[in-house]
Amino acid sequence: MKTRIITAVVAGLLFVPLVLIGGLPFTLLVFAMAAVGMYELLRMKHIPIVSVPGVLAILALFSFMLKPQWADAVTSFTGFTKIEVVYAIVLLLLIYTVVVKNRFTFEHAAFTVLAMLYLGIGFYYLIITRDAGIEYIIYALIVVWLTDTGAYFTGRSFGKRKLWPEISPNKTVEGFIGGIIAAVAAACLFQVFMPVTDSYLILIVVTIIASVTGQIGDLVESALKRYYGVKDSGKILPGHGGILDRFDSLLFVLPLLNLLHFVG
Repeated sequence: MKTRIITAVVAGLLFVPLVLIGGLPFTLLVFAMAAVGMYELLRMKHIPIVSVPGVLAILALFSFMLKPQWADAVTSFTGFTKIEVVYAIVLLLLIYTVVVKNRFTFEHAAFTVLAMLYLGIGFYYLIITRDAGIEYIIYALIVVWLTDTGAYFTGRSFGKRKLWPEISPNKTVEGFIGGIIAAVAAACLFQVFMPVTDSYLILIVVTIIASVTGQIGDLVESALKRYYGVKDSGKILPGHGGILDRFDSLLFVLPLLNLLHFVG
């Protein structure tokens, strides 16, 4: 517990100021976190980051994460859109399966492409949400963190029915509901000081959906780790695991908030 607290404080001192600053410093931080996340995913599949597929995966990841103005600049310079760049990389991955005579298989290529989409889209919306306004990124962080905290303490105090024991043995139905309630309460309090919408009804509905989605994102990461037989996605955050262990919920919640046109 001491290690977790120290790591949380140190990480917060680095992350929170850059969230507040926004702009290029925050964007560069997100790119760095996304690269670490890609390393963690590829490591589960035993694909070295320093390899042809690893380098191609990073290039595709960064292409996905380009903000519109940056993507337009790349298109003006190269003549290719970022989607075309990513598609070319997918083709190169498939060609690579032939070059290495299936030591890198179609399954490896498919895993790599899905990793690009999962991380690229999720971290892209982390950047876009911050650019839309600091209130939106703080709201998203509050919903995710309070869902996690509410689920943990409610589950410990009242949890009896297992939510999905095959995937995450410690999660309970009571904790799942407690997380949603905590997120809604925190969002309503946040709305008083930094409004993110004109309607409390919309706020509550979106928060419930976001809280549920965030918990699903956490379960997806748990299922992935269980399938590949790893306890944590990485070790970069002592006591907490890896980048994916900390951002799994946000990678689901942030795209959702944008798809619902709640942000901006």
